[in-house]
Amino acid sequence: MIESMTLGGLFDLDVKRERIKELELEMADPAFWDDQENAQKLIDETNSLKRYVEGFESLEKKLENLEVTYELVKEEGDQELFADLEDELAALQIEMNHFELQMLLSEPYDQNNAILELHPGAGGTESQDWASMLLRMYQRWADKKGFTVETLDYLPGDEAGVKSVTLWIKGHNAYGYLKAEKGVHRLVRISPFDSSGRRHTSFASCDVMPEMDDNVDIEIRNEDINIDTYRASGAGGQHVNTTDSAVRITHLPTNTIVTCQSERSQIQNRERAMKMLRSKLYQQELERQQQELDEIRGEQREIGWGSQIRSYVFHPYTMVKDHRTNVEAGNAQGVIDGGLDLFIDAFLRSRID
Repeated sequence: MIESMTLGGLFDLDVKRERIKELELEMADPAFWDDQENAQKLIDETNSLKRYVEGFESLEKKLENLEVTYELVKEEGDQELFADLEDELAALQIEMNHFELQMLLSEPYDQNNAILELHPGAGGTESQDWASMLLRMYQRWADKKGFTVETLDYLPGDEAGVKSVTLWIKGHNAYGYLKAEKGVHRLVRISPFDSSGRRHTSFASCDVMPEMDDNVDIEIRNEDINIDTYRASGAGGQHVNTTDSAVRITHLPTNTIVTCQSERSQIQNRERAMKMLRSKLYQQELERQQQELDEIRGEQREIGWGSQIRSYVFHPYTMVKDHRTNVEAGNAQGVIDGGLDLFIDAFLRSRID
């Protein structure tokens, strides 16, 4: 049996337990809620650490119990007990895989909330409808994870679907999971908008960024941005289409555009849009640095509609295939209904191979 102290040291459990104690002391301070944003961050950090420690302790206890059962099986040769041992081993393997996946989400900002944008490709109603299908897929996936989804910006399609949509997905490791979805998604199906019943191929792009706070070192000068206001067009209550509360910010040096219409006041939408802009500019800087590294290493990356990360086929057969990991699923409808974990898991694991 592996000594628990060895494993505990390997996973820095003592450090994590000490940090939990420090955070709980801070939360006991009467002035803790004076800064609500910071307070929420500390609560999220505490819950994250507790999930990690409790998850490890649960695995360790179950492993010890299995070792006892194994010794009994060896001594008594009880076939019924052996069958129970096999079932418990299979369940433990699933739990260990889940814990391992949590450990993979250790890159900077993996624990942050995510900002997800969907944009249809060329093709009008076809691609706009595909973008709305992806929107539903991500909303359902987030619901299954227990995440909260807020629509920051929504531009409906001309006849159906959406022209663009921005979601704020809030939950522990939301960005860590959803970074696997960044890229172009391809759909092959018999079009419901084609009276001849022909097969169509549609594309939509998904962009994912971590939500960044004001402490991120990204300089945004007032002279470098242009701020426009307009009437909100999506759901949001009685204020929609009655006041110019929606905000569009353009970062002139990079031509980066963000929009927000989810809040009731122009001031709130402007604050949210500035956070979105900061996140986008930070993401662009990370991608620029990665591109420089790829050039040094001689790596070539195709950019464009031909470089889709995943294909969703509904005709002449049903299949979803991720082109980065070659993972496939035959139940395409199940994936569209939010069954993304198979692909996200494979993508995250591929990054450490």
